[in-house]
Amino acid sequence: MKKEIILPKAPAPVGAYKAVVVRQGIGFVSGQFPMLDDDLFFLGKVGAELTVEQAQEATAIAAKNVLAQIRDVTENFKTLDGLLRLDGYVASAADFFNQPTVLDAASEIFSECLGEKGHHARAAFSVSQLSMDSPVELCVSFTTRSCL
Repeated sequence: MKKEIILPKAPAPVGAYKAVVVRQGIGFVSGQFPMLDDDLFFLGKVGAELTVEQAQEATAIAAKNVLAQIRDVTENFKTLDGLLRLDGYVASAADFFNQPTVLDAASEIFSECLGEKGHHARAAFSVSQLSMDSPVELCVSFTTRSCL
């Protein structure tokens, strides 16, 4: 069942790249961070500076940013066929091994917002550091009928 989720304005890229690229019906969303109003809302490593619950909040923000990017290139999701894969990167303390639980927050938002179209394959990566000291970064691929 789809749930109404309020999405933010899609964040601008933080470097010399496109936020979303679509080629022959396959779209790729560049890494999205837990950005609110052009600022990182959470900083640090999960299992050190952040709890799992805080990391899930950060992931939920990043997931909404992913959806905002997709919304903007699929006519408010009208031409979205569905998500393909979520690659989630979690900046983790050396003894933190619960990355899948952190990323569940994104998977749940995608399914709640998009229904069946939000179901996806997923990979969870533990990394020692992310850009700007972000705790999470989400990269998503999707299919669309849009002709960008």
